[in-house]
Amino acid sequence: MTYQVHIIGGGLAGSEAAWQLAEAGIKVRLSEMRGVEPTAAHKTEQLAELVCSNSFRSDDDTSNAVGLLHAEMRAMGSLILREADKHRVPAGSALAVDRDGYAQGVTDAIRNHPNIALVRERVDALPDGPAIIATGPLTAQSLAEAIGQETGQEALAFFDALAPIVYRDTVNMDIAWMASRWDKGDSKDYINCPMDKEQYLAFVDALLKGDKTEFKEWEANTPYFDGCMPIEVMAERGLDTLRHGPMKPVGLDNPRTGRWPYAVVQLRQDNALGTLWNMVGFQTKLKHAEQVRIFRMIPGLESAEFARLGGLHRNTFIQSPKLLDAALRLKSRPNIRFAGQITGCEGYIESAGVGLLAGRFLAAELAGQPLRPPPPTTALGALLGHITGGGNANTFQPMNV
Repeated sequence: MTYQVHIIGGGLAGSEAAWQLAEAGIKVRLSEMRGVEPTAAHKTEQLAELVCSNSFRSDDDTSNAVGLLHAEMRAMGSLILREADKHRVPAGSALAVDRDGYAQGVTDAIRNHPNIALVRERVDALPDGPAIIATGPLTAQSLAEAIGQETGQEALAFFDALAPIVYRDTVNMDIAWMASRWDKGDSKDYINCPMDKEQYLAFVDALLKGDKTEFKEWEANTPYFDGCMPIEVMAERGLDTLRHGPMKPVGLDNPRTGRWPYAVVQLRQDNALGTLWNMVGFQTKLKHAEQVRIFRMIPGLESAEFARLGGLHRNTFIQSPKLLDAALRLKSRPNIRFAGQITGCEGYIESAGVGLLAGRFLAAELAGQPLRPPPPTTALGALLGHITGGGNANTFQPMNV
């Protein structure tokens, strides 16, 4: 197939951008490295694979920023939201998905679209024609170097961490119980593991003393993104930090006591069968053996078996306010647009949203119909404003909606 647009990267942003262009009648070549060369975080070759949580966060329509972004993207025909809705699993008011079914749905939709050619290949140089680079936080070194040579700027980076996943049948439900916070949602969607004060203090002490992954020399000065902070790093910020964060007990009545526990660890369903549950907010850089030892201190998880343990990977992004224009074009080479996490957005749905915008901008440009950026009063407009127009480029940091 002769293509009009080259998209590099088949994650959430690249898949969404390809879909928007293809639906506008434009022929797309979508290059995805996985299948030829693996990454440090991905486990499969599926497009739009979710490597951390299985949640797209709040789905409360327009009552908050994330819900508003969901609503705007659904109205604009988002492939990512369409497949997320098809493969959602119970999660209270959040939109969580069976990650395998969802990724397979996106992959099938892209593979079967007559206007998209999915090619498994690594791209090492910047394209000459109309293109969108959506290679995400794990951009191949060769392409990252090409971007650096073109922009004259070193890529910035931060650490992102993965949360463990537990087999449901190894959770002790004589201690844990099912509930959503404040009984929100249609059902009791979370497994809740309660702690009293003594248990909580012992757990925090173990986190602080646990053996952690050592950084490589080139990672030494890389900061964490606050929205995905490892749990032991949160614990270092103060004794009660976790009780006001991922282990917050408010709104969760323990049916065995009728009271809120001192702290709670929540697990959220991770697949459609309900056999896998992820530990909410428990991103970590603890070594694997330490994770098993310390997380089995949690009441209800004393015999837990883990389908996946937590991990740590380095994310890369560019100084977008300095390098990109208001339509996500690279100022020095306007044939190239950037989309997704590499632009400095953070989060699954944010990455897909920026991919949607990049695809729409390029489709309009090719049709000779310039598309105005969305107003800053919209979630998409606010996200775009942060990436392309906001603040000091030298202190630019990733931000979710």
